[in-house]
Amino acid sequence: MSAPAPCPVHETILRVRGEIESGRLAHPRSRRIAEEILDLLNDVAWGRAGQDHPGAIASLADELAADTEHPAAPGLARFLLDALSRQREVFQSHIETHNCASGDCVRLVPAPCQMACPAGIDVPTYVNLIALGRDAEAIEVIRRDNPFPWVCGLVCTRPCEFMCVRGRLDKPISIKFLKAFAAERALSERSYRNPPREADKGRRVAVIGAGPGGLTAAYYLALKGYGVTVFEELPMAGGMMMIGIPRYRLPREVIDREVAMLEDLGVRFRFGTRFGRDVDLETLKSRGYDAVFLAIGAHASFKLNIPGEADFPQVIEAIALLRRVALGDHRAPGKRVVVVGGGNVAIDAARTCLRLGCEEVTIAYRRSRADMPADVEEVEQAEEEGVRFSFLTIPKAVHGAASAVRGLECVRAKMVKKDDGPRLFPVPVEGSEFTIEADTVVSAIGQRIELECLRDLQGLSWSRRQTIQASAVTQETSLPGVFAGGDAVTGPATVVEAIGAGKRAAEAIDRWLSGIPQPTMPPVPVRRRRVDWIEVPASTKMTLRRPEMPLLNLERRRTTFQQVELGYPENAVREEARRCLRCDVCLRCGQCVAVCRDRMGIDALQFGFLSFDRPGPTDLRVTAERCILCGACAANCPNDAIRVVDRGGERLLSWCGTILNRERLERCEGCGAVLGPRRYLEYLQKRTAPVGPLLTGRLLCQACARRESARMHTDIAPV
Repeated sequence: MSAPAPCPVHETILRVRGEIESGRLAHPRSRRIAEEILDLLNDVAWGRAGQDHPGAIASLADELAADTEHPAAPGLARFLLDALSRQREVFQSHIETHNCASGDCVRLVPAPCQMACPAGIDVPTYVNLIALGRDAEAIEVIRRDNPFPWVCGLVCTRPCEFMCVRGRLDKPISIKFLKAFAAERALSERSYRNPPREADKGRRVAVIGAGPGGLTAAYYLALKGYGVTVFEELPMAGGMMMIGIPRYRLPREVIDREVAMLEDLGVRFRFGTRFGRDVDLETLKSRGYDAVFLAIGAHASFKLNIPGEADFPQVIEAIALLRRVALGDHRAPGKRVVVVGGGNVAIDAARTCLRLGCEEVTIAYRRSRADMPADVEEVEQAEEEGVRFSFLTIPKAVHGAASAVRGLECVRAKMVKKDDGPRLFPVPVEGSEFTIEADTVVSAIGQRIELECLRDLQGLSWSRRQTIQASAVTQETSLPGVFAGGDAVTGPATVVEAIGAGKRAAEAIDRWLSGIPQPTMPPVPVRRRRVDWIEVPASTKMTLRRPEMPLLNLERRRTTFQQVELGYPENAVREEARRCLRCDVCLRCGQCVAVCRDRMGIDALQFGFLSFDRPGPTDLRVTAERCILCGACAANCPNDAIRVVDRGGERLLSWCGTILNRERLERCEGCGAVLGPRRYLEYLQKRTAPVGPLLTGRLLCQACARRESARMHTDIAPV
């Protein structure tokens, strides 16, 4: 993976600082102006800037250009004005998001978890609000970027957890389930509320599809003051969240409660309305809609393309099966079922079949277990419930008689490399054919969007994968005023990815309707706030462990669609949130470790997690054994992540709230002034020439030691 491009704000600071330090700005007035510009640029880089900062920098640059007697001044002015013009979005992003995507502006280094979230949620902030017991505030932070915290708390694929730095120590923070707890608690306490809606703009937007992408766009457009109507073919909102995710993972009432929050904002729904049949683009324009967002989802399935597939009605698509069950048809598809595929949809279909009363359910997957794209937890739970797995199995033909399936003929596979690439591919093993006995075959090998409803959209551009071609930054299509996002653009993806697309589309639609130029760079996640950290002893920080999720008992899981994951109890939630390492504050630069080890010779900070590629051992408790509380690490920390404070007669060393060391302060026996901890004083004695304490055997400050030394010399002087 290539390194991110250097930050233009940081490069501008380096150029201005270099001009000042070089002495080329000979005129005192030009030097003063450059220093003022540097102060303003530092405000931008440290998250202190306001909306008027770029204008103020440009104004000062114009003054700098007036110094024509010294070539360096106009040259610097031209550089500044060019940087502000070409990199306007970057400067504005620093001011508005308080994040620097490249990490060059150290105060604004984003946390890895937030950068990994497709919706850009400020994960460290809401996790620490949950640790403090402020669940409603946590939900408020989440809904700035994601209107469905409860839904995502149950079904998100949690890319944030894969990037969680805590995972380099033991296990990642359980971010997903913390979100679910806070959402459920806030709803239960009636503290789950919508933000205030802006004044009505008198413009209308049509959203096609009530899935996560369409609902997200509707939410943010409604907040911005637009009249929003969502057109949906199904009889209820939710899209694939409602008909593609079984109720044992995502109860219907969870979706209903969060969708109701959109209705409270004035979003209107038109159910049973299919785009291309009941309504089209021209009809929407004639009804006064100023913009359209296409979020139709991927509701069609790919075929197995094997003999016998089209000959038997018992060969069904997983999406069709899940949809039928979600709409209330709970008849078992058969007694013995084989599901072909290895993704989450295949797992959902298999576990659903068990709950419908199927006696034997087998998943046939052409690759190995390690290659399965399905969530590990879902696979493990399926095995616990009795789903069988047949790996390295390639379907060859469906066999049956009298319009009834009798089995799925398969062939064994072996994994081999192709074209000298790193990836392994399944290749059939000659002569290894076998049959899995079954009366129903369920295909779950992938989904696609239904093109039929969009065929009449003349001028709409398509990708080679037969998805709508839209800007990754603004979701704009080739048709003016028509935007698209979610599965319709990316192909089958996750709920949180669709949410991210819906949020970007809402921002772009607002800009388009307001006549504001569209951004050219992808949005940088916004740091919503920086919550004060919680003080935790190092021993506690190291010994806290990620809790196991309590599950519904197996008998109930096999026979009902009750929610399987029961959620953490409150005490486990608060403790789990305290495991967070606060990567929104510590940028993991390693300066503290280097100073302690190389300059001080102490080596008290065992922070092996700082290395992303090769994390070493980490033990925060080692610090107390070796640290002398000199404060060198805190003095060299660029982000105030490490602090040394004197409090209650002690000196404390803390890192993002974790108390690494604490020792009693020694005081001068002469005047009572604080000298420092005993170990620090002993260190100084070894490194400097002894003065007062060796003369007197007492703990004295420098002033008292000088007086004592003078008195002693006077007493022993000859008469």
